[in-house]
Amino acid sequence: MRPNMTSLKVTPLTDTFGVMVHDLNLSKIAEDKEYPVLRALFEEHSALLFRDQELSAEDHLRLARMFGPIEDRMADSRKPGEELGVSPVSNQIADGRVTGEMDMHTLHLKANQLWHIDSTFMPTPSLCNILAAKVVTETGGETELASSRAAWAGMPEALRECIRGKILGHNYRRSRELISPKLAQQSMFNKWPPQRWPAVWANPVNGKEALYIASHVYQVEGMVQSEGKSLIEELMAFCTQPQFTYSHKWKVGDVLLWDQRATLHRGTPWPYDQPRTLASVCCSLQGTDGLDAARTALVNLQV
Repeated sequence: MRPNMTSLKVTPLTDTFGVMVHDLNLSKIAEDKEYPVLRALFEEHSALLFRDQELSAEDHLRLARMFGPIEDRMADSRKPGEELGVSPVSNQIADGRVTGEMDMHTLHLKANQLWHIDSTFMPTPSLCNILAAKVVTETGGETELASSRAAWAGMPEALRECIRGKILGHNYRRSRELISPKLAQQSMFNKWPPQRWPAVWANPVNGKEALYIASHVYQVEGMVQSEGKSLIEELMAFCTQPQFTYSHKWKVGDVLLWDQRATLHRGTPWPYDQPRTLASVCCSLQGTDGLDAARTALVNLQV
């Protein structure tokens, strides 16, 4: 039986996607009670916003594990017995100082200001990101979302036919090169080989299709480099038009959760002499989330 999504009060974030979920304490979610309703909202609306949350690191991880395995990009360097924790998206370092604007870490944060999907450059991409505001700035620092599902539904058929059935190459290094060649040389951005993914994914629950593109894309297989680059730029521009986007101004206690299969995102600049910290947990895709179908499509699609 499909969960009753009306059991939670929601209001739309935009006319095309996303809802704010009211009167729900994320630290008290039960996997056999609230989670199925939450998951149904996630599948249907792609982005969920929650206000006034006091989400500890333990509660953050517990909630994320309901969606799937926690993504661990540092598995190769984690010490024996060292537990996986919440990832800070922050310009603050251990002693409380902030990194300089041209510091490699700040440049990495600036690369996140390109439209992207998390982890398309990994062998197992991300299903969702659960992002919680801990320290915010008075100006700037918004997180913006773009619905590649709503954009695909509203895209002219001629443009859709240009990308339908294509395979895209994704590489972490690619998005960092767009900010700084020196940044792209760091080992963190070269530890995974390039990945290949279908350009269009269908949601396994409702069948709705979405573009699967990102700033990590370095090629459209079967197209010369310049033509592929121009096509990706055209598609990205279409997907990030105002009618398909949402810009979130953070308040401490906000939690934003979105579906990486159907949503692009980016940060926006802020005064870099001011601290800003968001807590992030990404969950990895599982076979039933559409990963098996994507891998099968790679075999079936012909370049």
